[in-house]
Amino acid sequence: MAVKKDLSIEYLGVKCENPFFLSSSPVGSNYEMVAKAFETGWGGVFFKTVGIFVADECSPRFDQNDKNGLPWVGFKNMEQISDKPTEVNFENIYKLKRDYPDKIMVSSIMGSTEEEWRELAKMSEQAEADLIECNFSCPQMTSHAMGSDVGTNLELVEKYSRAVAESTKLPVIAKMTPNITIMEPAAIAAIKGGAKGVSAINTVKSITSLDYENLTGMPVVNGVSSISGYSGTAVKPIGLRFIANLAQCKELEGVPLSGIGGIETWNDALDYILVGARNVQVTTSVMQYGYRIVEDMISGLSYFMDERGFDSVDELVGLALPNLVPAEELNRDFKIIPKIDLDKCVGCGRCYVSCYDAAHQAIDWDDKKRRPTINDNCVGCHLCLNVCPVKDCILPGEIEWKEGRTPTEIKVKHYYD
Repeated sequence: MAVKKDLSIEYLGVKCENPFFLSSSPVGSNYEMVAKAFETGWGGVFFKTVGIFVADECSPRFDQNDKNGLPWVGFKNMEQISDKPTEVNFENIYKLKRDYPDKIMVSSIMGSTEEEWRELAKMSEQAEADLIECNFSCPQMTSHAMGSDVGTNLELVEKYSRAVAESTKLPVIAKMTPNITIMEPAAIAAIKGGAKGVSAINTVKSITSLDYENLTGMPVVNGVSSISGYSGTAVKPIGLRFIANLAQCKELEGVPLSGIGGIETWNDALDYILVGARNVQVTTSVMQYGYRIVEDMISGLSYFMDERGFDSVDELVGLALPNLVPAEELNRDFKIIPKIDLDKCVGCGRCYVSCYDAAHQAIDWDDKKRRPTINDNCVGCHLCLNVCPVKDCILPGEIEWKEGRTPTEIKVKHYYD
């Protein structure tokens, strides 16, 4: 029997039926696409970024990285903001809000001057959007007056946030760039300017792979390529780090966060929520599996909440943050020696090779029986556990205390998916 949970959550004063949104990207760039997404169950959309500037796009403009035959570990795009006329985009936002009043429409905008930002904010309000997102983060704009070059300039982030906030009654969200050492100062500047929420991350500047025929990067556009934005599963760890940093920043306490980057499953969405996001934005998963992936996300999160006894998504927001501590606060008094289940071992030798060539030579190898044994050199790094291809063959075992350290109660992870 299907489990149905109330996944509604409030975001910047707006009630959302669930935390699953389309991100500002090709997956939400016209009426028909967004309408289909709404019919499928998405709670809202950050509409493809609208500007006064209308993008003139290159072809091709997508590339992807894979590993061991698995597609889309990382995805690269060279798209800019919307290639449709400004008026057409706002007409689509207006029609969508009229036809789907219970769904959340976020108008994502990008200007190149203060006047453009103000004009776009006013047009967003006239189109009856629920919220406005200021895109300070696109890494492949053809103008340095737009995108991530603005997002790394604290003065401009504050100035343009203020211009938008002063021009509308709608809550304003600042979309941050990961192409920066630390994000907190830029986010603080946006809030100082009048933004009420922060979304992160946009794509990471990248060269995904090289084309040997033309001796350039991918994708190849008339024999050349360009550095541009990387997304997909590969950037999820980066996105989680930035959201957690923002959520733990005292100056940003209480600022609602929207998580973006590598969200393909309900587990990915839950991870962002646990480190502080109140909603998540999705693109590459839709590109691979279509809009119906949201059904799996809704079902998966519902089952998780039901099994763990949670009644609302609100209860999950930031739940992991107290357990994310600075490196100097980690207990370094002990080591956990891995335990190898020889009944499950297939004798592949990966643990032995990895430990000998890349760790501490802590595994002995029996050539005749093709079986590994952990020796006294083990420091408890758990590289062997991570390279073993057999589920639960290598798991945490005995706790050993370093010389002179006082034993205490230790929490150990026992279950690995």
